Amino acid sequence: MDISLIIKVAGIGILVAVSSQILSKSGRDEQATFVTIAGILVALMLLIRQIGELFDLIVSVFGI
Repeated sequence: MDISLIIKVAGIGILVAVSSQILSKSGRDEQATFVTIAGILVALMLLIRQIGELFDLIVSVFGI
């Protein structure tokens, strides 16, 4: 696993948390929810290749 992937996911998390808090405090709770969901989806898209490699490793280790 590359350290840059961890930094990217952490950066996305920080940006989403800050923007969600700003939107919530200004009374835009629906937009804050959409920002949170979008951040989760972006992070999952970054991690999907790593999850696939993990499943391939599990299959090769257990011979399934």
